[in-house]
Amino acid sequence: MAKSSSKMKKRLPAAYKPVGFALSWAGGALAGMAFRQVWKAIRKEDDAPDALDPDRRWGEILLASAIQGAIFAAVRSAVDRAGAKAIERRTGVWPASDKSGRD
Repeated sequence: MAKSSSKMKKRLPAAYKPVGFALSWAGGALAGMAFRQVWKAIRKEDDAPDALDPDRRWGEILLASAIQGAIFAAVRSAVDRAGAKAIERRTGVWPASDKSGRD
């Protein structure tokens, strides 16, 4: 029985990759929607500034980028963690192959 558990631990991280990809894609879509709502609430504008928009100032562009980055990082971490916890509850195995982190 220990051998099958050991094999499962070695295979699960690779098997989790497609699930992780799907979760990341969904998380990115969710983060994009959240950012648009936050920007609309902060600036009362439908569109956030683009870095190449000549009519926007540096401060606006950097503020939008900082907010967007924070939202994407938080959503990505929440989605990754929730997916890993769900896999662990279902299989008893944590889906990461090591503790070195994502990137």
